[in-house]
Formats: sequence, structure tokens, C-alpha cells
Amino acid sequence: MGFNWLDLIVIILFFASMVVIGIMSYFKSKNSEDYFVAGGKLPWWLAGISHHVSGHSGAVFVAYAAVSYTHGFTMYMWWALPVALVIITTSKIFPVYWVRLRQALQVQSPLEYLRIRYNVVTQQIVAWSGVLLKVFDVGAKWAAIGILLHVVAGISMTTGILVSGFVTLIYVTFGGLWGVIITDLIQFIVQVLGGIVMFVLVVNRLGGINSITGIWEQLPPNHGALFNDPYTAGFAAAMLFIYFFSYNGGIWSLATRYISSPNEKEASKAARLSGILYLIWPLILFFPMWAAPIILPNLANPNESYGWLMVKILPQGMIGLVIASLFAATMGMTSSDVNTIAAVITRDILPVVSPRFRNDKNSLRTARVTTFIFTLATVVIALNYEQFGGVLGLIVNWFAALIGPTAMPIIFGLLPIFKSCGPKAAISSIIAGLLTFIITKETKINSLALEVALPTLVSAIVFIGVGMATKTVPEKVNELVAALKKQQR
Repeated sequence: MGFNWLDLIVIILFFASMVVIGIMSYFKSKNSEDYFVAGGKLPWWLAGISHHVSGHSGAVFVAYAAVSYTHGFTMYMWWALPVALVIITTSKIFPVYWVRLRQALQVQSPLEYLRIRYNVVTQQIVAWSGVLLKVFDVGAKWAAIGILLHVVAGISMTTGILVSGFVTLIYVTFGGLWGVIITDLIQFIVQVLGGIVMFVLVVNRLGGINSITGIWEQLPPNHGALFNDPYTAGFAAAMLFIYFFSYNGGIWSLATRYISSPNEKEASKAARLSGILYLIWPLILFFPMWAAPIILPNLANPNESYGWLMVKILPQGMIGLVIASLFAATMGMTSSDVNTIAAVITRDILPVVSPRFRNDKNSLRTARVTTFIFTLATVVIALNYEQFGGVLGLIVNWFAALIGPTAMPIIFGLLPIFKSCGPKAAISSIIAGLLTFIITKETKINSLALEVALPTLVSAIVFIGVGMATKTVPEKVNELVAALKKQQR
């Protein structure tokens, strides 16, 4: 048992395949449209798998594994199930609107349409705040991988972060979205293989197929409950509200999967596939995490539970496969984020900052340089993750609380019912949400649900309230809304 040379070979082969794919994808990107939205030719099954892979990371095996270890089944109830419900129930709304935006306006970034829908100032506020937020979010994902590698392989956190960051840097910078999509597919296959191996070995360790239901009798009673304080039904509802914004395009890379689809039907099918995967796959993926307290009782640091489980359960060679699957989960999400953030910086921020980027003849080179610099910034944050409250602190307390206010103008801006909500509503809602976040950080709130949801809730109230007070709708907004309503052939 334990990490050895065979596991190291498996990991090296995984990384090598990612680099090779990235370099090969270099030749598929002839221009910025290919680089950022795959030329609008992304098949639904690839888009769906990529949407799913891009929606979670190695943090699942650190922060979420810790919650599964200490609180049990409730992890599925406030993460996977609400995400699945959001994606499936809106599969004929937001994916369709994102495709129509590309067809009507030739957008390559989810924020390009904000200039027309609101104004340049609103677009810049959303862009800058979102980019800064994503630096921290992606940094948390690298840190999660660093923790797991340290536990399982004895590799220092710094080395783990630098290796995964460097490999991603190569294939995203070279390959653009095609590089991301193809590696997402490979990473999905590796993740499924690793997850099934862990599931089967844990089930066998606990006595066979009956252990799937039998473990709950051996765990503390509240571990089998749907909700376990502080992860209450109210918290799950709060997360559902936040996921509505984030998984429909508030997480910009997920909007890109829809924008890159060739038509509305393909985009909707991609969404349904992603949602079904969220509904089913986490039940297999999380089972070892739920069973961990039986195999590894009284762990001092639950963040390390999945890592120690791998060391305890897996034979030689298999540890390398599962570690590769953890890298796959993280690199799938981070590479998608990096590619989309580069699109926002290149298409939305730089042309406003400097006139020389408005008709950039070297847009592909600019895209690659932007991708490189942003990835470096996320690695720096990862190396200092403890300064921001650890991995779960970065993901739940920072990203989840702030994604709503920054996503509000993007998501509500797509819905015709809110067409009267203009720049004042958008900017006011962002400011109100950010101020609420600051206040909740400085005030002791006994409800985790309220702490996480309050910034988004306040932001929504302000957005709708200010918008309702506006009587006139600019003609350009009416034209945009008409384009979104118009069914494409």
C-alpha cells in the first residue's frame, strides 16, 4: 500500500496527455472566435460533459469531503441536487438565450452584450469585479489539489500547486477552448474511472453491496439525515438561489459552453446532460466520503479524509489513477475559468482600457498572453490560500456569497420581464450586494444560510426595485430583447 513509482508514472502520463492535447489544439484556433467559443461548433454531448466537468473541482475532494465526513448525506442535498434541478429546469431558457446572443451579436464573451443591455460602465464593473473574484476562486482549486497531494504522496503543497498550474498554463494558453474541451473529455473519463474504483473498493471493504444502505446504521444518526445543522433546508434553499445565477451563466465559463453550441436545440441538450450527470454521478462519487468515518474514525483534519482514504484503500498504481482523477476535476474547472476570463479581459476590458485593442489585428496573441498572466495570478493566490480562510472559506464564504451580486445583471438582463431594469438597477444591485457581504463579514450571524444568501437576496431586491421605478426602456434594449425572443432556425 502507499504511493509508489507506478502511481507516479500514471500521473506523469496523465499530465503528458494534457500537454500533448493542448499543443495539438493549438492548430485548431485560427482566430479569437475559435480560441474562445470553438467557432460556435461545439457538439451537445461535448458541451454537456464540459459544462459538468467545469462546474466542480478538486475542492470536492477536500472541502466537500470534509463536510461529508462530519455531516454526512446533507452534502448531496445542498450541492449536487440543487445544481441538477437548476440546470435541468432552465435548460430551455438560458442555454437558448446564450446561443441567440452569439447568433445575433457575434459575442465571444458572456459580458459583451452588457454594453448594449446596460452601458459600458456597468459592463466594466461586472467584468472587473468578476475577474478579481475568479482569481480567488481558481486559487482555491489549486490549493485543494495541493492539500491532497501532500497527504497522499508526501509532495509539498507548493510543488503540487505549481505542477498543476504549470500544466494547465500550457494547454489552455496553447489550445484555447478546443484544448479545454478535449481535455475536459479525457478528464471526465479519468474522473469516472477513478471514482468507480474508489466506490467499488470501499463497498468491498465494508462487506459488499449491502453496505451501500448499511453504512448509515454504523454512522452517527444525523449523518443519514437530509439536512444536518448548520446545513439546514434553509441553507439548501439559499444555495439553490445562488446556483440559479451561477450555473446559468454567472460562472462565465458555463455560459461559454452554451454560447459555443451551434444552435438552441444542441445547447438545451447539453444542459440536460450536465444536469443528469449532477443528479446521478455525485451519489457514486460521495459514497466513499460518507463512509470515511467508519474506515478512518476520529480524523483530526477532515479536509484530509479523502486523501487518507486513498492511502488506506487503494492498491499500488490505483492511487495514481485516482490522483489523476482529482487533477482532472480541478483542471477541468480551472482551465475553463481561465479561458473565459481571458475572453472577458480581451473582449470587454482591454478595448475600454486602451484604443489599440479595439481593432486588434493580433487578437489571438493578446488572448494567449492574457490567459498566461491570469493563470499565474491564480497560482499566487493558491500559494497563500490560508490567508483567506482556507479552501472552504474561499469557495463558500467568498465565492458563493459574491457570485450572486456580480451575476445579477448578467442573468436577469437576459430575461425580457426585467427589460426596464437598466444601468442604475444593475450598478445599485452590485453595490448593495457587496456592501451586504462586508456587513455580514463584520457582523455575527447565527444562520449560515442567511450569511451566504443575504448578499444575493439584497442584490435581487435592489435590482428589481430600482428597475420597477424606471418607466422608459431604450430602443437598443427593446431590440436586444426582441432578438432574444426570436427563435433561430
